[in-house]
Amino acid sequence: MKSPASLLLALVVALAGAALPAQAASRNAAQSAASLSAAERADLSFMREEEKLARDVYLALYERWGLTPFSNISASEQQHMDAILMLLRKYRLPDPAAGRLVGEFSDPDLQILHDTLLARGLTGDVAALKVGGFIEETDIRDLDGALARADNTDIDQVYARLQCGSRNHLRAFARVLEAVSGQAYQAQVIDPLAVETILAGDNETCGR
Repeated sequence: MKSPASLLLALVVALAGAALPAQAASRNAAQSAASLSAAERADLSFMREEEKLARDVYLALYERWGLTPFSNISASEQQHMDAILMLLRKYRLPDPAAGRLVGEFSDPDLQILHDTLLARGLTGDVAALKVGGFIEETDIRDLDGALARADNTDIDQVYARLQCGSRNHLRAFARVLEAVSGQAYQAQVIDPLAVETILAGDNETCGR
């Protein structure tokens, strides 16, 4: 039989061992948050709501016009939102979209942009498709900036995948715009040559 002293020593060792995983988790959480720059944290928060803006506008425009791209791409935008949410959770950052209904944003500039683009898209199906193109060009531009500021491989990979998706979405809106109206899509946000290059390319697999 072990002596009381031996039992006490064993108990102390066991308790110390049990505390190590919790301490390691705490250190990892602190390191996760500290490993991001202020710009990276701001970009993750912004991109979460910018992807929400795309989803919310497309849901409303699909309900109004019934055009397939709005249904398909709104589902894709939900996946983009989820990808950013995973990063927010990994780095222990607050979710700016938490508790926000469709069409509601914590960023006042995105709220104004959402309301403006939705009103424009509700004026006609051609206008709606152009709004879709405007949103995707804006995403491509903003992701360019976020990629330039990011210094973590996991964030780079997610942003690159989202930007790839935006290029595919822009191609889809441009195709349907031409089919519906006979009009070729014209650049609205980024360099016209960059838009021409995107539209001339085939759909991409975006990391799959």
